[in-house]
Amino acid sequence: MSDVKSIAVVGISDKPERDSGAIAKMLKEKGFTIYGVHPVLKEVFGIPVYPSLAELPEKVDLVDVFLSSDKVPAILKGVQKSGARYLWLQLGVSSNEAEQFCSSEKIGFVQNRCIAVEYRNCNALKGLL
Repeated sequence: MSDVKSIAVVGISDKPERDSGAIAKMLKEKGFTIYGVHPVLKEVFGIPVYPSLAELPEKVDLVDVFLSSDKVPAILKGVQKSGARYLWLQLGVSSNEAEQFCSSEKIGFVQNRCIAVEYRNCNALKGLL
């Protein structure tokens, strides 16, 4: 992940007990440019939040998804519009449709893994992306 500078966190939450906000905050503190994606929120922990991937102010390198598996196919067009080179589905989230989409679009794909754990364990996630 050494080439990743910006990350969109889909499903970001402002609830302290939710991993999506805590992980977004941690990634921001590690120096990544972070954008949240949530239909209602405007800001979380100083991170700007947009209603959809299509409304991000610039392209991102990676889309990190904190949604249930059944909601992933609905965001794939947004992933494409975001310009992301990687799609990351968090621990407990998987999608065959997303895997096929990423393969056809030449987008790096990781599913059912926690980006924060992998960041800590792999020192920039080199082996996964």
